[in-house]
Amino acid sequence: MQSARREPDYTLITVVALLLGIGIVMVYTSSSAVAEADFENPFYFLQRQAIWVLLGFGSMIFFANISPWLWQKYSRVFLLIAVVLLVLVIIPGIGTYRLGARRWLFGFQPSEAAKFAFIMWLSNYIAKYGQEIEDFRRGLMPPLLVLGLLFGLIMLEPDLGTSLSLAGTGALMLFASGAQLSHLGALGVVGAIGVFFLAKIDPERWSRITTFLDPWKDPVDSGYQIIQALLAFGSGGLFGVGLGASRQKYFYLPERHTDMIYAVLGEELGFIGAVTVLLLFFAFAWRGYRIAIQAPDRFTSLLAAGVTSLITLQAAMNIAVVTASIPSTGIPLPFLSYGGSSLLITLSGVGILVGVSRYCRN
Repeated sequence: MQSARREPDYTLITVVALLLGIGIVMVYTSSSAVAEADFENPFYFLQRQAIWVLLGFGSMIFFANISPWLWQKYSRVFLLIAVVLLVLVIIPGIGTYRLGARRWLFGFQPSEAAKFAFIMWLSNYIAKYGQEIEDFRRGLMPPLLVLGLLFGLIMLEPDLGTSLSLAGTGALMLFASGAQLSHLGALGVVGAIGVFFLAKIDPERWSRITTFLDPWKDPVDSGYQIIQALLAFGSGGLFGVGLGASRQKYFYLPERHTDMIYAVLGEELGFIGAVTVLLLFFAFAWRGYRIAIQAPDRFTSLLAAGVTSLITLQAAMNIAVVTASIPSTGIPLPFLSYGGSSLLITLSGVGILVGVSRYCRN
């Protein structure tokens, strides 16, 4: 049942704005050297990131003013569209092959939209059939089949990091809906075994795992990136070497303004800067789950929890990779990493979360 519309969660919006502001600054300082070398314009990536931030912020405002129950009404349609796009992107001649994967469709990554489409569908499914979620066959099996379909299509690109973030978000939502821990635990074990075999059969993925365990075993090839990231953090110390003074950005650290931007931030702003970003993500999670708790009904509660979990999980995975806590996954840091479609869709998801906040109970 819809409640009266209230003011949006301005604290959440402020946290996101702060992360975006830090991201714009860090995209510029981390990319200026390579932009000057490749495009003779040190502001090349900054200019494009600023445009995407403006578009994303506009999209956030747009989605914040849409009734969240619209996503419930058309959740099946959105899921179907996401599946069709995921199929199209893996077809040679339609999807764009880049960096060893076929993830782009006309410059857009369908997997980004598929994550939010799944959250909408799963929230609607649990809202309708949540009383059966403790029953494995009748309640838990349908969402697992849908999740398996999306997971498989994304893995065909291939994109293990996005697949894992999708699976993790789904597991958190099912846990929040009352699924039995024994069922989720068993599925977790099966999933871990499956991920192990997916990594084992692919030399590149397996190399990421062995490199994570001992990056200094191959310091000039597979271990090079993570060693350079750790050197960046080590150089930063407590207060950093100073904004714009990074040495690793000068063609030492790969993906310096995308997946590894947190390492440059740690080098330039030090432990203080790195912890500040962590605290902002904690604040994002706090406000997001607070919205979920105070949401007017089960659908909007799960929708808010799903969006919050997805963005927070992606941030945790990226930071864990950059600090050599887990193997490389290729997940960008939300709000900070350079990127177009990912940033636009993430901010659209934040808009959905803000939209739910406008109907929260006191």
